[in-house]
Amino acid sequence: MPLVVVTTSPRVAPGVLSHQAWQALSSGRVLTGSADHPQLPYLAEAGIEVEVVTPDHAALVRQAVDDTVVWLAGEDEGFMRAVGHAALALDDPPVIEVVPGSYDLPGARVLDLVAVMDRLRTECPWDRKQTHASLVPYLIEEAYEVQHAVEQGYGLREELGDVLLQVAFHARVADDFDIDDVADVIVGKLIRRHPHVFGDVSAETADEVNTNWEAIKAHERAGKELFDGVPTGQPALSLAAQLIRRAESAGAPEGLAHAVGQGVARELFDLVRRAQEAGLDPEAELRGAAMAYRARVEAWESR
Repeated sequence: MPLVVVTTSPRVAPGVLSHQAWQALSSGRVLTGSADHPQLPYLAEAGIEVEVVTPDHAALVRQAVDDTVVWLAGEDEGFMRAVGHAALALDDPPVIEVVPGSYDLPGARVLDLVAVMDRLRTECPWDRKQTHASLVPYLIEEAYEVQHAVEQGYGLREELGDVLLQVAFHARVADDFDIDDVADVIVGKLIRRHPHVFGDVSAETADEVNTNWEAIKAHERAGKELFDGVPTGQPALSLAAQLIRRAESAGAPEGLAHAVGQGVARELFDLVRRAQEAGLDPEAELRGAAMAYRARVEAWESR
């Protein structure tokens, strides 16, 4: 006879179980070690009796030698290991079968982040007093740390987690939207701006995709101020590049970008314009030069 272990995910609504799980739960005596298991009310509603017992792995395995025993697993990560050891101690161990009752879909762990953020916002004095304005410096700092991780080639997963925390934090602080609203907005934007994937538009190359993207953005900006949405708090090189790019896409005369400012400012702006014409990102170009300079200085210092 088998010992059937039915597993469930706490990130899936209770009562939503696979067909195989419902069959297993109806095949024999059902036991669990969790008196507060979220599935219990739904199993009771379905007429399935579940006994709550103190886990005794050796006794559980011995029972399964003669009868089908179904174990409704909780969050005890060591359960399968302990059951396996108990089965190996028998001369004629039962078959142990694991049946996924529900399992996480991609992105399910974001639900854990939402739950943790809810608790922190309620129970932590520091988290409770934060505002959108007070959190902005952390978001900017974390974004730069992602950039640093990409450049260094390690630590990206952790840094992206820190950025995701900031998104969840802002969504939790907000009074008029939540993280589902945030996700809904970006999903809608991605679908709208990828008609070659979600619609009937043809785009065979990355350049064609980019052309479509810019055309869709221009259509979305119709009726708005030309520079609406351009963040003025970004680094100056990036700001100048984005302003030039936005103006050119609107058909502004090229001459407007000549002889802007005075002295060093004029020279810098002209360099940004020239970088744009060459298809280069001036911010990335200067960062590359700065990092090369840093490497030279470090080599000199270590002589």
